[in-house]
Parts: sequence; structure tokens; C-alpha cells
Amino acid sequence: MAARRYLAFDLGAESGRAVVGTLQDGRLSLEEIHRFLNEPVEVCGTMHWDILSLYNNILRGMREYVKRYGDSVDGIGIDTWAVDFALFGSDGKLLQNPVCYRDKRTEGMVDKALEKMTSMELYEETGLAILSIHTLFQLLSLRRGDSPFLDMADSFLMIPSTLGYFLTGQRQVERSNAISTQVYNPRSGQWSEKVFAAYDLPRSIMPRLVDPGTRLGPLLDSVKDSTGLRHGDVISVCNHDTGSAVAAVPAEGGSWAFISSGTWSILGALSPQVITTQESFAARMVNELTVGSFFLARNIMGLWLLQQSRASWARAGQDYSYGQLAEMAAGAPADGPVIFPDHLSFLSPADMPTAIADYCRATGQRPPEGPAAISRCILESLALIYREDLEKLAQIQGRRFDAVHVVGGGSQNALLCQFTADAAGIPVIAGPVEATVAGNILVQALATGDVASAEEIRKVVRDSNEMVRYEPQDKAAWDARFETYRGLQR
Repeated sequence: MAARRYLAFDLGAESGRAVVGTLQDGRLSLEEIHRFLNEPVEVCGTMHWDILSLYNNILRGMREYVKRYGDSVDGIGIDTWAVDFALFGSDGKLLQNPVCYRDKRTEGMVDKALEKMTSMELYEETGLAILSIHTLFQLLSLRRGDSPFLDMADSFLMIPSTLGYFLTGQRQVERSNAISTQVYNPRSGQWSEKVFAAYDLPRSIMPRLVDPGTRLGPLLDSVKDSTGLRHGDVISVCNHDTGSAVAAVPAEGGSWAFISSGTWSILGALSPQVITTQESFAARMVNELTVGSFFLARNIMGLWLLQQSRASWARAGQDYSYGQLAEMAAGAPADGPVIFPDHLSFLSPADMPTAIADYCRATGQRPPEGPAAISRCILESLALIYREDLEKLAQIQGRRFDAVHVVGGGSQNALLCQFTADAAGIPVIAGPVEATVAGNILVQALATGDVASAEEIRKVVRDSNEMVRYEPQDKAAWDARFETYRGLQR
């Protein structure tokens, strides 16, 4: 097979990058060619994403591709975080920089929403447990706050769709991203007429929906002229980065769960249908979408806690790498405090170590002191919440998991992977780190016919990467830690 070359743009909450994927003889190799920061910008009390800077960096990534490989590419795909969006006027121009999901505009919106539909009604309609950052509550904040933008808007696009529109002039939203909004019905595969009517939201601004692997179209002439990239279509991959990561989980058979580990931890398992039972509702499980399958999952406030703690220490002149923090945590005492990682006080605190200390005092525990103890507290607590949610997921789906695949940046944290195996009592298989990019590229390859199925995507990932297996240890000690964890304030 001749080499096929694809360009992936993967944008996260901290940074973005352009990665070239070369597919040949059933193996995928990756080369990062451009990396850039992605930092929210607070202006006049509102936290925005700098969408034009992100777009400019996509153009720079294309120019870098042309320098190295010429003016032709077999596909271009974009994945980003979910829930955030942009609004456009009738002239096709951006009305406002997109607002970051961590902005405070959604405060109180959940209570307002529940005046119209109950939590269970929203869950049954959209497949999502309620989370204040969801698109519904952002839109509702515009309606309830008398913002002019909602009435001025002619169209709505999510972040990857916005960037795709800038490149191609085409407007559409891909379903793995739409399913995260709480204004989409996963059973019908369409925007929820019921939700739009209940909250007086403008259904007319919503674009057409497409499946992962749909060709968006060729680049605009202006983009070709700006970048020198003359040949190659933009493809709607799993635009939600979690959907791309799950597509590339290198598993076989059906008895596995996954954790996509990064700023957020997404813990879940594939599901042949949408599940909205009382049990899944109580467990705050969400239904999401990847190539060829739904998956039932829990969104957990993952390595955000460590990222923000590290940033706090850096501001104080203590600049540690993640590897250093893991090494320090391994040497810290094993009988320290534990926290509930999803407590609201950790969503957007002014200082994460202070928030952790306050939580420990409120739960009758002695706060951890110093980066080593705080890091261990975070990593142990993440392992414990993973165990809790794996047990709930197995019960809801009526199955048993033989292994947990950890993909994404967190798969590099050997201590967290070992803690997870220990806490859950089942093997952890770590890797690949670049699952999101691999999924992005291989869904492009599915669209072009270079791979034939979701199963072949997983095989290519297995054949292209070395994974690390962690066996569970110290069951009795972790069972005791789990009992402490279960008694925490939620």
C-alpha cells in the first residue's frame, strides 16, 4: 500500500497542535509539526476563547505541512473539546468570540432550566446528566440575560465546526459533538424539538447534522492561496476529542472499559444503544458517540486538579514537570487525605491547592502539605473515583470488565495507572498517548476508504503502538482507602 498522508488538528483546553499521520501497510506513524497555546482570555468580565488565534494557528500548521510535504494531503480533520459554540449573523460573520465553558454566565441556569423540564425528562430526551457547562445552559443564559446575540444570530456552530466553516465555507455539526450539547436527541439523531420549544430557543439557527467521516468539502480558494495547500478535503471526524480518542482505543473483544485521561477523565464503555435508566441517571452517566457506536460514560474532573495545582506552584516559583510531581507523589505517605474530585469547589477555583485544603478541613481530614502530598492526594482520589464509576458502569450494563484501557496524556502517568489498577482490582492497559490524534486521522482514513471499519481502526492502533500493562496490587489497602473515599462529602 502506498503511503497515505493526513493532517489532524487537535485542540484541547490548554494547547493545540497540528499532526501529520502517515498510514502505510496497516501502521500509522505520527509527526507533530506545529504546537500552540490555547488560553481563555477574560474581557470585561467574560471568559472567551480566542477563536481567531486558533484559526490562524491552523493556517500556520497547513503552511508547515506544505513546507515539508507539498501542496496535497489526503484529508484534514479537526477535533476539539465539546459544549462551546459560536454564533454568526446573516452575513456569515462571527457575532462574538466564543465564550469558555468555565465562564460564570451559567451560574443559576440549571435551576432555571428545571422550571421547565425535570432532570429526568432532560436525561431521557438528551441522554445527558445535567452539567452546568452544557450548551443548553449557555444558550439559556443568553435568553435569560437578554443578550442581543441570540436574536441576532442566523446560525450556530460548535468550535470544530466553526474552524471548518472558516476553512471551507460549509456549515454543519458532527453528531459526536452535537450529543454533548443537551439540545440533541441521540435516539432520533436530530436536534431536540422538545428542548428548543421548552426553553424558547431558536431552532432555526441550528445547522444540519452529519456522521463522523463525512466530507465537509475542499478548502476555500482564499485558504489555498494563504497556505499553499491546494489539494485535500476537510473531513468531519469525531469532532469531539473524546469521540476521536474512543475510536482509537486499541481493545479487542467486548469486555473492556476505557478512560480517556487528560484535563477531564472520560470513563466509559461501548453501548449498542442509548441508556437512560434510573440507575444510569443516578450515576450521572452520559451517552456519547464515536464511530459506529454509542458509549456510556462519566465525565470526571481528571488531571485538571493536578494541572491547576502545578500552575499555582509555578506562580510561587516552584516549577515542576508532571514527571517530577508523579515521582514526588510516589514517595509521599500512603495514608494521607482523599478528596471527591468532582466537587464543585474544584471546577474553577482561584487556587487549587487552597481549594483542596479547604475541602479536606470541611471533611474532617488534615490537609496535605506541599506538592508531593497534594499530588498523591489527587492521584489516589482519581483512582478511587475511577473504581467507583467502573463498578456502577458494570452494574448498569450488566457486564464484567476484564481490563481498563487508559488512553491520552494520562496514560503516561505510571503512578496513576498503577493506582487505578490497584483501586479497581483489574488490569490497566496504558496507551497510546496520542489516541485522540490517531482517532482523528483514522476516521479520515475511513472516509477515504483506506480503512474499512471501526474494528480495523482499533487494529491499526494496536499494530502501531506499544502498550504498558499494570496488574492490580495491595487489594486490602485499597479496599480500606475506598471505604474512606465513599464517606466523603459529594
